[in-house]
Amino acid sequence: MNILIVSCVFPPEPVVSAKLSYDLANKLTENGNQVSVISPKPTRPLNFNFISSEIKPEFKHEIMDSFTSPESDILGRMRESYSFGKKCSNYIKYNRHSIDTIYINSWPLFSQYLIIKTAKKYNIPTIVHVQDIYPESISNKLKIGGSLLQKTFQPMDRYILKNANIIICISENMKMHLSQTRKLPASKFQIVSNWQDEESFIEYKKNASVHDHTKEGFSFMYLGNNGPVAGVDFLIKSFAKAAIENSQLIIAGSGSRTDACKELARDLGLDNVVFIPVPDGKVPEIQAQADVMLLPVKKGGAMSSIPSKLPAYMLSAKPIIGSLDLKSDTANAIVAANCGIVIEPENEDYLVGAMREIRYFDKNKLIEMGENGFSYAMSNFSKSYNLKQIVNIITGI
Repeated sequence: MNILIVSCVFPPEPVVSAKLSYDLANKLTENGNQVSVISPKPTRPLNFNFISSEIKPEFKHEIMDSFTSPESDILGRMRESYSFGKKCSNYIKYNRHSIDTIYINSWPLFSQYLIIKTAKKYNIPTIVHVQDIYPESISNKLKIGGSLLQKTFQPMDRYILKNANIIICISENMKMHLSQTRKLPASKFQIVSNWQDEESFIEYKKNASVHDHTKEGFSFMYLGNNGPVAGVDFLIKSFAKAAIENSQLIIAGSGSRTDACKELARDLGLDNVVFIPVPDGKVPEIQAQADVMLLPVKKGGAMSSIPSKLPAYMLSAKPIIGSLDLKSDTANAIVAANCGIVIEPENEDYLVGAMREIRYFDKNKLIEMGENGFSYAMSNFSKSYNLKQIVNIITGI
C-alpha cells in the first residue's frame, strides 16, 4: 500500500505522539508498504534544543513550511492548525494518485477538517487518530464563552469523524463520549492505547538498580511538560504543605511554566525542590531516581484520555500518586494495576495526605506496587502490543 502519515509532531520532537507516528512509519515500511510522512517543522516543547538524528529512515519524510505556534496561545494554535491543514490539503491534491490511504494524527480541528475534506473529494480512505477531544478540552477550561465555543466548533468535529473511515481512540471513555455526542455508531471506533517503547525501560532495568535503597531520603517526581495545564504549581504547594522530613520533589522536564515554578519554590523557601532537564532517551534513567511518581490532572482533564506519563511511570516500575478524576480510565488503570494511590484532582489536602501516607510505606510494598504497574503496562501500554493493532487497522482498511 501507499500510505500517507500526516503527523503534527514528529522526531526530533521528544513527545509521545511524535514517537508514535515514527514507530508506525517504520513498522509499515518494514512490512513492505510505501510510506510518506508529512509534518511541520519541529517546535514542541517550547525552547527545546532540537537535534536532528543522523539515522536516515527508509520512508519518505517531508516537512511542511507551515506556520507554527509552540506558545500556548489559542489564536496562534488555531492559525497553526489551519496553516498546516492547508499545506497538507495541497500535498494530497498533487499526490492523490499515489496515496491509497491516509493516517491522520494532526492538530484539531482546522487541519483535520481540511485534510478530511480533501481526502473525501478524491475518495481516499482515512483513519483519524484522536488524541484529545476538541472543542471540549478547550471549552471546559474557559470561565466565559466555553459553551458558545463548543456549540460553534462541535459540528466541525462531527464532520471530521463522520467522514473518516475509521476513528482510533485512546480510551474507552473517549470512545463513549464521541459516539454519544457526535451521534456516530460505536462500530466506527477502535481503541488503541498510546504506547511507550518498553525496550528502553527493560534494558535500563537489566543494567541498573531501579530501586536504589542506598540513597538517602525520599524522592517524589513529576516528569513531563511543565505548561499551563500541567499542575506543577499545585504539586509544589502541596509538597510544601506536606513538610515531609528528608524528602525532595524533582520536577523533570521543561515548559513555559518552569521559571514561574522555580520562583514559586523560592517564595515558599523550598530548597528541596529540584528542577532538571530530560534529554531525549533518558526517561528511564531519570525516573529511576524517584521513589514515587506524581500524576496531576486538572478536573475533567482525565475523562477523555490517558496521559502519556502513565505508561512511562508504570514501565519504570514506580508507584504512582494520581490526582485526577476518580472515574477516568487513568484512575481505573492505577486501581486495576494496584500500583498507587488515586485521589480527587486539585485538592491539596488529599495530595498532602497521600504523600505523607506513601512516604512511610514499607520498601517492599513500594517495590511490589511498582512491579504491579510494570506488568500492567506491558499488557496494555507497550509498543509491541499496541503498534501491531494500529498497523492491522491501517493495512486492513
